[in-house]
Amino acid sequence: MTYEIRGQVALVTGANRGIGKAILKAFLEEGAAKVYAAVRKPVSVAALTEVYGDRVVPLELDLTKPELVNKAAEVASDVSLVVNNAGVLTKTSGLSAEAIEALEYEINTNVYGLLRIAQAFAPVLKHNGGGVLVQVNSIASLKNVPEFTTYCASKAAAYSVTQALKQILKEQGTTVISIHPGPTATDMGDAAGFEVADPPELVADAVVAALKSGQFHQFAGSMAETMGAAYRSFAEAMIE
Repeated sequence: MTYEIRGQVALVTGANRGIGKAILKAFLEEGAAKVYAAVRKPVSVAALTEVYGDRVVPLELDLTKPELVNKAAEVASDVSLVVNNAGVLTKTSGLSAEAIEALEYEINTNVYGLLRIAQAFAPVLKHNGGGVLVQVNSIASLKNVPEFTTYCASKAAAYSVTQALKQILKEQGTTVISIHPGPTATDMGDAAGFEVADPPELVADAVVAALKSGQFHQFAGSMAETMGAAYRSFAEAMIE
C-alpha cells in the first residue's frame, strides 16, 4: 500500500533536531498540510514555526511519561501519519557495572515509548482511515555492537515490537513501516563517537520512499543498505 503525504496531517516525535527535524522538513516539502512537532520542550521548535508558520504545531510529548503521550493523542486527533523517531543511546557494554541501569533507561524510551505511542495513537489512526505508523529503528536492531550492548538490545526489542504491530494494526487498515538507519550525523551520533556517519536527510528520504512504496523494511545509508541486502531474503520469507 502506498501513501500520499500531500495534504495529510503528520506527527513526528523528536522533531526538534537530527533525524526527526529532517523528517518533519521532508514531509512539509512533500506537501503535508500540517506536522505536529512532538518534543519534550515545545520552545525548541520555535525556529521551525518561524519558517513554516502554522504548518508546524509544537506539541509537548515525553515518551517516558504516559500521561503526556495520551494527552498528545487527544490534541493531535486529526493525524493520519505518526512517526516515532525519538530515542536515547548510551555507550554501554554488557559487562559494564552500569549495564542494567543503562538498559532500563534505553528500554523505557526506545521500547516502552513505542508501545505507548502505538496504544495512544492506534485509535486515532483507525478513526482517520487507517493511516501509517512509522517506527525509526536501526541497523542495531539486527546486529549487536559490543560497545553499545544495551542500546542494541533495546533497538532489537523495538524492532520485534514493530513486527508485531505490523500484524496487529493491519486489521484496522493501518500500515506499519520499520526504518533502519546506519550511523547518522546527529547530536546523539556525535555523542556516541561515530567517525563515519550519513546525514539525517538520508533517513528522511528513506521514510518518504517507504511511504511511497509501501515497503515494511527501509534501510537508510550505505552501511544500512549493505546490511539490508544481506537481510532481505530472510525478511521477505519470514517477516514481510
